[in-house]
Amino acid sequence: MYKRGGLYDDVGAKARDRVKELRKSKSPQEPARSVNAKPFRHAQAIHSHNRRNLRSAPPSRTSLSPRTSPLPHNDPYKSAIMNGEDPPERPSEISSIINGLERYNPEAVGALETYLQDQCEQKFTDCNANRTLLKLYQLNPDRIKDEVITNVLVKTMTQFPSAQFSLALHLINPSAAVTGDLGEAITKLRSLNGQLEGAQYSRFWADLDDDMVADLIADIPDFEDVVRHRIALLVSQAFREIQITHLESWLGLNEDATKKFVTEVCGWTVESDGSVKVPSNPDNEAKKAEIREDVNVEQFSRVIRRSWEDTV
Repeated sequence: MYKRGGLYDDVGAKARDRVKELRKSKSPQEPARSVNAKPFRHAQAIHSHNRRNLRSAPPSRTSLSPRTSPLPHNDPYKSAIMNGEDPPERPSEISSIINGLERYNPEAVGALETYLQDQCEQKFTDCNANRTLLKLYQLNPDRIKDEVITNVLVKTMTQFPSAQFSLALHLINPSAAVTGDLGEAITKLRSLNGQLEGAQYSRFWADLDDDMVADLIADIPDFEDVVRHRIALLVSQAFREIQITHLESWLGLNEDATKKFVTEVCGWTVESDGSVKVPSNPDNEAKKAEIREDVNVEQFSRVIRRSWEDTV
């Protein structure tokens, strides 16, 4: 055990004198800090201040505006493939249901089902409203309609590649998704969606030629045309030139129908050698990567000095 006094008392006295000198040297406007103050107390005060500001600040909303489509402006299916989350066709009544407490009201099911029928007839998709409908089905199992669920899943398939199909699928009651006719239909639609997500378009068109699938897509007019427009959009984002034989299998059309589709609908050019020219757009243009590093004189001199010191 150390004995107090001697050298330790001298060091402590010098430290206390030094603290007193520092306190006297401070300006009158600056209050003296306690010797026992925590070094991180000031940081805690700043953190608390920032947290109060964050709580009082209004939340920022990320823009969900769709990207510009490389397809022609007169494309009748552009609305169906561009913005499936918050489409401009959504009426104000549906917006009030989605954004308010009515989204949990079972009586809103009828309005959302009617709105889904409008989506099927007018060739646009509102995934946000359809998820609200599936959520109401989840909370009110007595109101579930199998044909409405399959229509929602078919509509979300047209939004590939995206997570819309998976989001809708996870709102369906698991017991209903694996049993009965609905379970069989969901299994088939999940397989078709996986082929679209994986760009297995030839296999998709082959599996689409099925009586069961024909019944599932019967309520969605022009479903095949919407899928073809979506595939064409993805092709225009990845290619500047492609053989028409590839497009035939990807679009599920014969040669004459493919030529008519790419020229009249997409606005592309078919060459005599069978190649298809896709106009340039921000997605398929080759961009030159420029890598630039700025090194100032001080940094460069430090490197030379270090190399000279290592040599010496």
